[in-house]
Amino acid sequence: MRNRRAALAAVASAATLALTLSACGQNSEGGSEEDKGGPEGATIGIAMPTKSSERWIADGANVEKELKAKGFKTKLVFGEDDPDQQVSQIENMITQGVDALIVAAIDNKSLGNVLQQAKDADIPVVSYDRLILGTENVDYYASFDNEKVGELQGGYIVDKLGLKAGKKGPFNIELFAGSNDDNNTRYFFQGAMNVLKPYMDKGQLVVRSKQTDLNQVTTLRWDGGTAQKRMDDLLTSSYRSARVDAVLSPYDGISIGILSALKSDGYGSGSKAMPVVTGQDAEVASLKSIISGQQTQTVFKDLRELAKVAANMVDAVLNDKKPEVNDTKSYDNGSKVVPAYLLQPVSVDKSNYKQVLVDGGYYTEDQLK
Repeated sequence: MRNRRAALAAVASAATLALTLSACGQNSEGGSEEDKGGPEGATIGIAMPTKSSERWIADGANVEKELKAKGFKTKLVFGEDDPDQQVSQIENMITQGVDALIVAAIDNKSLGNVLQQAKDADIPVVSYDRLILGTENVDYYASFDNEKVGELQGGYIVDKLGLKAGKKGPFNIELFAGSNDDNNTRYFFQGAMNVLKPYMDKGQLVVRSKQTDLNQVTTLRWDGGTAQKRMDDLLTSSYRSARVDAVLSPYDGISIGILSALKSDGYGSGSKAMPVVTGQDAEVASLKSIISGQQTQTVFKDLRELAKVAANMVDAVLNDKKPEVNDTKSYDNGSKVVPAYLLQPVSVDKSNYKQVLVDGGYYTEDQLK
């Protein structure tokens, strides 16, 4: 296991370090006797983006559970969608001498300096779900096949509108993407566009707003209120004499905002049926919406499995072993290709949510009532 005293060396003053080593009794390898041992004595810092999202609360709890089951101690913090706060939290955990870090970045380009501190302190870093960019000091990446998420969303729209079955359209669609400071956003969007663009090029899918570039459709911090305002604006500017047939939404929280705007414009009542609206993360509110016939689809990512992957990575690294990975080519963060383990997402709608989520033990039926 990595020497925790080495972690403290980079963040403590020389005088303090000398006193500490003297008090503990330095051994021949330069560390203290009390620091030797297995991973059960180690502390893992976990930095999650926010408590305002159901999924990140679940992620934090799942990661803690998996690490504690392996005998680790944990320090779990939430940055409340403030990049500066997250940097400060990580700095504090480095100073406190954590043995490894699991980080789900708020702003994936803001962590270069603090992760250099982690590197100097010999603290390995696992990038969790969102790839951290612009630094060599990311050891491993635990996530889902993010391009596949978008492909599932785009494919669902194509199937639901009957385009594969021969319906020519044209159908009106509007596009939403995630936060521009989250590296996953481009993978989700690219995956969806891989499926949708051929139909857009043939005129079977029409974006009446003409907002089709990624930088035109992002939603800062994945915020539902921001999405609702943009959908309101789109309905006012482009749909006074036309109807929306589908909305590509990358995340359930954004979907809820979109649905609020649609309902305010009369969709879902009388003869004005709700368009196809996708989502991601299978959050309870969106599942209830799917069951009631409003949101149409979400992409389920089993966070229990993601937590296991991250915990296994940390366990392996701290025992001087190589973690299991299944992708060593796709995730270039601008400074290096980060070895990754990618899990597979699952499309969920009204037809299969019980089988996937209830029978799978992720939710109880009572939670979805």
